[in-house]
Amino acid sequence: MKKYFRPLVITSIILIYLIIIAGAVVRMTGSGMGCPDWPKCFGYYIPPTEEAQIQWKPNYEYQEGFIVILDKELRIAAKDFTSSSTYNANNWEHYTKHDYAKFNVWHTWIEYINRLVTVLSGIPILLMFILSLRFWKEKPKITLFAGITILAMAFQAWLGKIVVDSNLLPLRITIHMLVAFIILAILLYVLFLTKDRIKTIEFNTTFKSMLLFSVILTLVQVALGTQVRQYVDEQIKIVGELSKSEWLNPPTFTFYIHRSFSILVVFINAWLLWYNKKIQFGLSKLNWVIVLIGLEALTGILMYYFDFPFLSQPLHLVLSSLLFGVQFYIMLEVYKNKAIEA
Repeated sequence: MKKYFRPLVITSIILIYLIIIAGAVVRMTGSGMGCPDWPKCFGYYIPPTEEAQIQWKPNYEYQEGFIVILDKELRIAAKDFTSSSTYNANNWEHYTKHDYAKFNVWHTWIEYINRLVTVLSGIPILLMFILSLRFWKEKPKITLFAGITILAMAFQAWLGKIVVDSNLLPLRITIHMLVAFIILAILLYVLFLTKDRIKTIEFNTTFKSMLLFSVILTLVQVALGTQVRQYVDEQIKIVGELSKSEWLNPPTFTFYIHRSFSILVVFINAWLLWYNKKIQFGLSKLNWVIVLIGLEALTGILMYYFDFPFLSQPLHLVLSSLLFGVQFYIMLEVYKNKAIEA
């Protein structure tokens, strides 16, 4: 059964990336509140496909938790009942977790697919944990971190509910995204632990420190980028979806920090690549890092100077997650050895 473990880890990593992609599409389309409740959607396991399904209807069997929009407010069924010919307020409660009461079928189904991908990702992760028990005596770290992944996924699911209940509070969105990156890092570590042969190379402390700093800087950039994106979302509400030239007008201080840090990212990783070739460490994945940074910079330029071309926003986030994944795996390869003095 152990031979199936590594493919399960790889499958889990791919699904985490799919979650990040789905989340990016949700942000791009403004679909975060497409389902006002969690884990169901308007009280249904399968979301509604038309607005008539969430409007009050006479002589209809309602189940506890079903949600309707009435007078531009969300009402939730307090119990199972069959409605009469007239609306009876005693059967309903005001939905108090937030006041967002709109229905857009596209937003609803985009958010639902995002949740579905998250749920499906839990299946290989659960199987991965079960198989990891076979490594307990041989490599207990594999079992330990497979278990941590399960807990992190549960926390991420709970955090998704908190994000929805808060009507997409910016700080909680940022935390939600960073937790996805943490889960990705844990899975990459589990994958690294399953490697049969690890080449032994002595890396000096300067290189290790710069590599660690580059990974931290990527996470900082992701957090800053999430805040910039939130500002863009607020601008869209004000100026409309068609006025793309106004989405970053005026740019925020956070945006300028985000843009300035990108220059630092380029310099640090260029130095790492140069030093890697000079000392001949053989870290070929650093070439991928430079390519991803170049594409990341390109999508950033397109968004700012060319008014957010289609798919530039989700691509920007997906590229940053790929960049983090490659950087983190390189860091695992480098930090497996004791540091030597520069």
